Amino acid sequence: MSDQEQVELRLRIAKLELEHEDLDHAIAAMIAQSLDALRVQRFKKKKLALKDEIVKLRARLIPDIIA
Repeated sequence: MSDQEQVELRLRIAKLELEHEDLDHAIAAMIAQSLDALRVQRFKKKKLALKDEIVKLRARLIPDIIA
């Protein structure tokens, strides 16, 4: 993987982490205000999907090492 690709991948990860954190705050606020449970559930599902994507992208940054 080239240096440019690594930089782009790290930027994508940072953006996704920020979105993940924003969703976390939004979910906490919605729960505190006892808002629509279905909307909270959807936000949690989206947050989990973001976390999964972050993990996959981080795995791409780590080179495969055959033990």
